[in-house]
Amino acid sequence: MLAHCCVTYEMIYETKHPAPNGFMKMILKMLVKNVVTNEKPYKRNSRTAPAFLITTEKEFEAEKSRLTGYIERTQKLGAKAFENKPSLSFGNLTTTEWNNMFYKHLDHHLAQFGV
Repeated sequence: MLAHCCVTYEMIYETKHPAPNGFMKMILKMLVKNVVTNEKPYKRNSRTAPAFLITTEKEFEAEKSRLTGYIERTQKLGAKAFENKPSLSFGNLTTTEWNNMFYKHLDHHLAQFGV
């Protein structure tokens, strides 16, 4: 799950995930963006995007370190770095939308495991 949680940050800081094509990006903006960026918690057993599916074994401590590093990097950059910053899937987002997306995803999975 730690590797899964890293994907959000990989999409910001790495180039390993391709951007969706124009048509798919339009669909994502219309149907998914609000669910991901609003303040309502995710529903249990929500579907996940293919890029977030982790199909290989991962090393717990390595993934924990990666996730912690991404979170620390994001904190150091601060809110101003994310104002109108483009998302790979949704186009430009406000700081609040970025914050909601970061928080909701981590909170969803931490709660899932009772953390």
